[in-house]
Amino acid sequence: MDITTSLKESRVAIIGLGYVGLPLAVEFGKQYPTLGFDINVKRIAQLNDSVDTTREVEPEQLRLAKQLTFSCELEQLRDSNVYIVTVPTPIDNQHCPNLEPLIRASQTLGQVVKRGDVVIYESTVYPGATEEECIPIIEHVSGLTYNVDFFAGYSPERINPGDREHRVNSIRKVTSGSTPEIAAFVDALYSSIITAGTFSTSSIRVAEAAKVIENTQRDVNIALINELAMIFNRLDIDTEEVLQAAGTKWNFLPFRPGLVGGHCIGVDPYYLTHKAQQVGYHPEVILSGRRINDGMGAYVAGQLVKQMIKQRIHAQGSRVLVLGLTFKENCPDLRNTRVIDIIHELADFNVCVDVYDPHADIDEAVRRYGIRPVDAPEECAYDAMILAVAHREFHDLGTARIRSWGKPQHVLYDLKYMLSNGDADLRL
Repeated sequence: MDITTSLKESRVAIIGLGYVGLPLAVEFGKQYPTLGFDINVKRIAQLNDSVDTTREVEPEQLRLAKQLTFSCELEQLRDSNVYIVTVPTPIDNQHCPNLEPLIRASQTLGQVVKRGDVVIYESTVYPGATEEECIPIIEHVSGLTYNVDFFAGYSPERINPGDREHRVNSIRKVTSGSTPEIAAFVDALYSSIITAGTFSTSSIRVAEAAKVIENTQRDVNIALINELAMIFNRLDIDTEEVLQAAGTKWNFLPFRPGLVGGHCIGVDPYYLTHKAQQVGYHPEVILSGRRINDGMGAYVAGQLVKQMIKQRIHAQGSRVLVLGLTFKENCPDLRNTRVIDIIHELADFNVCVDVYDPHADIDEAVRRYGIRPVDAPEECAYDAMILAVAHREFHDLGTARIRSWGKPQHVLYDLKYMLSNGDADLRL
């Protein structure tokens, strides 16, 4: 394969235009003929009007990608020769991998892939999923043979939604390919748009494994800090002060306690444990960490109710304001937010909950969780307030303004350490 010639002739299609796919499509669209493909007709119409509802890409950035077009029409895909899949990989209610979006994308590719084409997957999966689950679908639908007629690569996404510093082109990219030549091509392709550089692995399975352990490592570390917070709360020791003191040592990792949600940290470990159990190994540390993190919403709600009782506030029938619903700060992404666990647990205490989040899309909140966030909190109305997500807007409000929404006797729970020590009645 002449890599230089192949790069010049590359016509890229990005399948899935969410938080991962759109920024990637913009970068490719600056240098290559690029088609952004998504089955969401409304999403395509918005992008054609230079509107990104995920707020990851500004209108001017979209306009700078001169060679980028958008479509939801299958026929438009046929002219491409490099296909990059960036669809979600969620879990189901039993914490098992839900590969349905990946399967549908592979079925779509089977209808358009031609001899000589390269298919690259970026979606997070367990080791082996690309070649064991996705490629056979493409072979079956297309009638082509893998590594004879068409080829594959895997380059895991490393997008951090809402992060304005670490962008797609400034994060080093892991790459791989189904043959040595294809691995070199995939690496060269990404190297042409990723200024931070690339790291080529020896196989697709290694690249898949590297991705899935990135967030598993973070999940386990956060679980440890969450467990420490529960211990220190029982000992009446301020967790943040302990972490600041321990952090004076150069090799102490700066993790903080909290809710672990979103489409990565709270999901990816289950992909790895699923594969581990398939091969006969029961992963104890990873699943233990998941149990701790999955239980934090109930723990937070319980702590709040206990504090209300201490302050002689009747919990049943009380009103609580939850500040923040998205899974992380300064981001509209509501997928797998664990704030919902707090809300559900408080409902079991017969607590009436209002949710306020300037970043959350109201219609999506209603569709996903049956919750309609309020336009603005009521004055002097709440028995308790929980600072659940560290949006910059909440930082800017200040303690006095937030407390103005509470009744004369109320509890302020600072879950994200947004307020100065002593300004809140309760911290995690």
